[in-house]
Amino acid sequence: MKKLFTIVLLCLSALTVQAEDGHSLWLRYKGGNHATVCTNQKKPSPTLVIAQKELSKNWQGDEKIILVQGEGNGKESFTLQRTDEGIQASSATDKGLLYAAYTLLRMQETGEIDQLTTTSITETPSNDIRILNHWDNPNGTVERGYAGSSLWKWDEITPTLKAGKEVKWKNAELKQRITDYARANASIGINATVLNNVNAKPLMLSSDMIGKTASIADILRPYGIKVYLAVNFGSPHGIGDLDTADPLNPEVVKWWQKKVAEIYTLIPDFGGFLVKANSEGEPGPMDYNRTHVDGANMLADALHPHGGIVMWRSFVYASDGGDRANQAYTEFKRFDGQFRNNVIIQIKNGPIDFQPREPISPLFFGLEKTRTMPEFQITQEYTGHSIHTCFLAPMWKEFFGFQSMCSTPKAYGQKLLAGVANIGDDINWCGNDLAQANWYAFGRLAWNEELSSEQIAREFLAQTFTNDPKFVEPITELLLHSRETVVSYMMPLGLHHIFAGGHHYGPEPWCAPKGWREDWLPRYYHRADNEGIGFDRTHNGSKNTEQYPEPLRSLYDNINTCPENLLLWFHHASWNHLMSNGLTLWHNLCGKYEEGAQQAEKFVEVWKQVKPYIDSERYESMLWRLQRQARDAWWWHDACILYFQQFSQLPIPSCITPMQFKLDDLMKVKLPIDNYRAPKPDMLP
Repeated sequence: MKKLFTIVLLCLSALTVQAEDGHSLWLRYKGGNHATVCTNQKKPSPTLVIAQKELSKNWQGDEKIILVQGEGNGKESFTLQRTDEGIQASSATDKGLLYAAYTLLRMQETGEIDQLTTTSITETPSNDIRILNHWDNPNGTVERGYAGSSLWKWDEITPTLKAGKEVKWKNAELKQRITDYARANASIGINATVLNNVNAKPLMLSSDMIGKTASIADILRPYGIKVYLAVNFGSPHGIGDLDTADPLNPEVVKWWQKKVAEIYTLIPDFGGFLVKANSEGEPGPMDYNRTHVDGANMLADALHPHGGIVMWRSFVYASDGGDRANQAYTEFKRFDGQFRNNVIIQIKNGPIDFQPREPISPLFFGLEKTRTMPEFQITQEYTGHSIHTCFLAPMWKEFFGFQSMCSTPKAYGQKLLAGVANIGDDINWCGNDLAQANWYAFGRLAWNEELSSEQIAREFLAQTFTNDPKFVEPITELLLHSRETVVSYMMPLGLHHIFAGGHHYGPEPWCAPKGWREDWLPRYYHRADNEGIGFDRTHNGSKNTEQYPEPLRSLYDNINTCPENLLLWFHHASWNHLMSNGLTLWHNLCGKYEEGAQQAEKFVEVWKQVKPYIDSERYESMLWRLQRQARDAWWWHDACILYFQQFSQLPIPSCITPMQFKLDDLMKVKLPIDNYRAPKPDMLP
């Protein structure tokens, strides 16, 4: 940490940086060189034409680049090598060559192009389908979106009425925005997108919306991106003329078959459906005394002749179902092996709900004969929205590490990875310029799970801001520490779900509105009392640990071997429980809140030191956000320490910064989430 927080003396005199708005993301190529790029294809596809244009415009070297299609094994794999004629990129497909082109440009911008001098480079994606899930609604709002409104301004899109028809867009600016979106995704290997919210409206399957979806698909297709839709399971009743959506009803089956055929008529490469069913009030097969298998397989059968898939979410929990962390496993384990091969069970990385830290969901190990896919949350619902900086690559790498601990066979077709997007119509796409790193990191990890968080951070910063080491080095360290910092000042040692109700921004471990179900309240999760704190999920408690295979089962079940960063997730521990550093749980809990708040303050100082190396517009925008994050961290610090002290009845350790607030005052005010773009909002009372 000393490296991160060392104050570096900077020379300010020779630096002049042009203002930027962040729209270009990591694609800030200089352009203007007009390199020589040739291909072995007499009639290049639209995808190959894009690859040629990107290189022709943006390659800064003197060498010729040859794109050779038809060589290679994997559909998207590619090889780069230097030959006597120049740099050769080869792939079996035009998509592979597009990824090769963007890889060359990335290596140019990050200074890694010299690697090609001594060796060839071959890349094959870790996941076959690398998909963004947009939680966008037809009315333009975005659920859990913190970067403006939806990209898809449906009212301004001209629908495709016939396959192959060229559409003249009402809004040329919107068309360009969607093209820019496609280009950004292709540059990091994302090849699929779900356009709408998992809490889907039946309206999305109307003929008009299918036509508009086809228009978007036409823009994305040349960039190698397939379109998918989230569907409301009750659509046959919601927009059809049926009085039921029973998946075993022959008329319902025919309705879906007809609707699927209508979609593929306009979108021949349509990917398939994402379904949230019988969860949080959404309709599903259980409304008709059917099972998840009945519902998923019915849709899978309708899609199968066209090559489509069903991504069926496992996010289900009932108010009377016991420990929420157990319910997905309990619900789906019994159906293992019964789903069609084109059904993929989409599972959140953790067993509850995208918390700042969770163990891996046990369902990944429980479904041994069923295709599964992880679902990450790129949008920062629980990590500070678009205000706080929280680089999520370390979280996702943590997940992959857990996943590799047990060898569950998964030889059932393509491998998939999904991420809930953090993209809106803000000019810089993500509201927070450093939050763009999470979009970038998801794409890079979906392409190559072996990449380190550090490599991804360095790549992002060098391309998005500057490759000057005086900027890249300290801000790489900031990003790498940011997630752990957020965990420390929000929910350390395995605490979880103690956020403010509704918007999930700021602490409210006391939150208990009348009429709310118990598993929506923080007390359900922290379970603080005079004896201790934490949720007992051991064999003596909710038995959640028994859903894990060895060695995780024994590791988590024993309070003396459970990783301390998950201690309160799995154990109701005594306030005086001695931890590995010889200090009590209470002392460590206070210390973590202190450490997180102190580190958030230091991030501000680190950012101030790099001011000469980037443009003033993005510098000022991020400075305000980091300052706000530091203030919010102290709010978390005081709120949680004072609240939990009521139960521990122990003195606050002398090493802890004195409280700025009183608990009574903290409990009267919600930490506000408005004024996202305000320059410097006043501190709360």
